[in-house]
Amino acid sequence: MSSLNQDIETIAAAKNAAGSPWDAINPESAARMRAQNKFKTGLDIAQYTADIMRADMAAFDKDKTKYTQSLGCWHGFVGQQKLISIKKHFGGKTDRRYLYLSGWMVAALRSDFGPLPDQSMHEKTTVANLVEELYTFLRQADARELGGLFRALDAAREAGDTAAEAKIQDQIDNHVTHVVPIVADIDAGFGNAEATYLMAKQMIEAGACALQIENQVADEKQCGHQDGKVTVPHADFHAKLRALRYAFLELGIDNGVIVARTDSEGAGLTKEIA
Repeated sequence: MSSLNQDIETIAAAKNAAGSPWDAINPESAARMRAQNKFKTGLDIAQYTADIMRADMAAFDKDKTKYTQSLGCWHGFVGQQKLISIKKHFGGKTDRRYLYLSGWMVAALRSDFGPLPDQSMHEKTTVANLVEELYTFLRQADARELGGLFRALDAAREAGDTAAEAKIQDQIDNHVTHVVPIVADIDAGFGNAEATYLMAKQMIEAGACALQIENQVADEKQCGHQDGKVTVPHADFHAKLRALRYAFLELGIDNGVIVARTDSEGAGLTKEIA
């Protein structure tokens, strides 16, 4: 990632090439705006967080003390405040701390039908919309924090405090984003393999780098601790896993993560004999 000063030089060069119509543009102001908008799209976020998650998985394989912690979130503001608190209490770091977007939480707190049990009766697009909302709030937290650093930098310059200026500049150039991986629950896929593929694309485009799916019948889905679960044959579940992988590959997130969960031990029935 380029430093703020490198961006200032790049923008200044573009301004000079453009000529007098750009005289009122301050290259440093533009560079600061660019720093506050590091992630332009949900796919930028999905790729950035997939890289983090894969590195964390490799570290955990080598050392089981390097586990991650995932916090449940049902609103963008809640997710934002959690990450602000994490950075405050863990030395400005967000290492190995994710957000978990659970289907039961969405059903209970975000469905237009009102509070519901965890049976996939909420709207299909609710989870994707919440992923987008969470990342909007996390990006806002970045902009807010960087804005404070920019004001502190201006104050240090005005006071002629070069030591403080250098320290703040280093904080800006090495800013730790509030954007962390989200594990998004796609339940049982909300339909057949094609429906799973389309829903996965929406979630990934919103920024999700990890999708959790279970092998229950989509329209008979029950929460993990409930009785009455009905599972699908292996071939049906494999088709949905391939649908998720195709969605990741189509959108260019080649290292996206799939969390495949089986409910076979807790199920009383399977849909059909394979």
